[in-house]
Amino acid sequence: MAANQGERARRRLSTEERREQLLSVGARLFSESPYDEVWIEQVAEIAGVSRGLLYHYFPTKRDFFAAVVERESERMLRMTAAVPGVPVREQLAAGLDTYLEYVRAHAHGYRAFHRADAAGDQSVRKVYRTALAAQERQILAALAADPEFGPLAQERPDLRLAVRGWLAFTTAVCLEWLRGSELSREQVRDLCAKALLGVI
Repeated sequence: MAANQGERARRRLSTEERREQLLSVGARLFSESPYDEVWIEQVAEIAGVSRGLLYHYFPTKRDFFAAVVERESERMLRMTAAVPGVPVREQLAAGLDTYLEYVRAHAHGYRAFHRADAAGDQSVRKVYRTALAAQERQILAALAADPEFGPLAQERPDLRLAVRGWLAFTTAVCLEWLRGSELSREQVRDLCAKALLGVI
């Protein structure tokens, strides 16, 4: 029996499991420190792998950070996807609840995602901005499909800019909340919901 336990402990991770492990470590490190202060050696040591194996998955530090940013973006988009046929007003509180639960449960990854724009590397910034544009499109599509906001959306060329501003506002609120704001999740949710409805 002890031998079987030892075999399970030594079980090699699949390619996808190893990649996910490395990205999780990266999300934590990049959320705690600026891009330039995170070393690939740290990631490898924490993950219990050689530096060479990490470079096998991600050829450069830039590639690694970009993968961390993409992973967090995909998570957020999946979790906050609009439900077709349900009015935006009805979805807003539930969607923000889901989003804020993600922010709290994946604080490291969320911070890492939003550190990307401050990274000096243009390729990394491009990944970040592409991810934000996807969030923007998701919100605009939900508004356009809504009977209440759809006609308004067609008449307002400034709506895209308004949604972009709301995303920046929500990000700033969430990052401050993670620093230890006294506001409850419900208060943060209501603040962000009112801001979006006010802006549109």
